[in-house]
Amino acid sequence: MAKQDISIRTDDGTAKAGLFHPGHQPMAGVILYMDAFGPRPALDRMAERLACEGYLVLVPDLFYRFGDYGPFDAKTAFSEEPTRRVLRGMIDGTSQDMTRRDSAAFLAALTEAGATGRIGTVGYCMGGSRAIHAAAAYPDRIAAAASFHGGRLASDAPDSPHRHVSTIKGRVYVGSAGVDGSFPPEQSGLLAEALRRAEIDHIIENYVGMAHGWAVSDHSVYDEGGAERHWKRLLTVLDETLR
Repeated sequence: MAKQDISIRTDDGTAKAGLFHPGHQPMAGVILYMDAFGPRPALDRMAERLACEGYLVLVPDLFYRFGDYGPFDAKTAFSEEPTRRVLRGMIDGTSQDMTRRDSAAFLAALTEAGATGRIGTVGYCMGGSRAIHAAAAYPDRIAAAASFHGGRLASDAPDSPHRHVSTIKGRVYVGSAGVDGSFPPEQSGLLAEALRRAEIDHIIENYVGMAHGWAVSDHSVYDEGGAERHWKRLLTVLDETLR
């Protein structure tokens, strides 16, 4: 699928994004929220796979407020101090509120590009919490939200996703790494309780043996078998909610 580079006007500036078109109408739309390493070929390939399944896919740059940056090597960026420091500053400087506000523009961009009906969201690493927050902020537009190796989904922070799920009207799927310090068992329990109390259709699934980042091909911990399992789960959720 050909990638179309577009610019999206937000309240805070202009976000670059990749748009991946399935080549037919009508089209269900999906927003793919990036991991900490930003838009890059690995995420493009994931968006292309979704487009081949018939979805109109948007991959926005959540770090657009920082101007030009990177590219970052997912295998080494956190192990080398200079890039680790830059990345931490960008992650900490991109709030959930920013992404919620940006997501209004992302949804509008998908609609303008031809997406019909309700939208799905999927996020990886830091994008996992963004996908869930977007579903909470725009419940009438977003029918499904999926997070894979997402971190801090039920933390002490006021903007922790588990504190905001009550407004979600769609389905939530969370795929967690087998052992993940950013989403330990106690957070999984808090998220499950919040989703159950809000009567949200949801699944929280533990990928035993997988490490944080397993589903994205340019990570050092990428696992092909685990990645294919993630694709089966993701496509099932999207197909059952958006078709």
